[in-house]
Amino acid sequence: MSRRGKAIVKRVVLDPKYNSELVAHMIRVIMKDGKKTVAERIVYGAIDKIAEKMKEDPTKFVKDEKPIESPLEVVSAAIANMKPTVEVKTRRVGGTTFPVPVPIAENRQLSLALRWTTQFASARHGMGMPAAVAAEIIDAFQGQGNVIKKRDDVHKMAQANKAFAHYAW
Repeated sequence: MSRRGKAIVKRVVLDPKYNSELVAHMIRVIMKDGKKTVAERIVYGAIDKIAEKMKEDPTKFVKDEKPIESPLEVVSAAIANMKPTVEVKTRRVGGTTFPVPVPIAENRQLSLALRWTTQFASARHGMGMPAAVAAEIIDAFQGQGNVIKKRDDVHKMAQANKAFAHYAW
């Protein structure tokens, strides 16, 4: 029996501008030191930049042969592309540590995708944070970029250690 208490799942309050839970979650992940207005400015600026790019070249934003009209659809499709499905966790069995591939829960998939987006956007130099977040989201929508590479690396690691899958419990 676990000695820890149950994790309390906080309900994310919808953001006021787009009335979206996903955007509110992005704001919370990007926020540093409790500066929520700065994080809101970054996320809303990134969404505005995506909208500008959509007006410049609408042929880049096509999913299933249908053009996408809303920048929020681009954000949700990009985050769906970023989400990893399996990851490697270490299990200790008989004195030996094995890397075991395990499926990831839906809320952890979203958290990892948003965390990687923030990490790689802040690593982009020479542009502001809203432009960097927008660039990462657009790259992920198109199936390329740093976050997609990270997701593929996680999947490759799980595939390479598939032989230890029977240790998952």
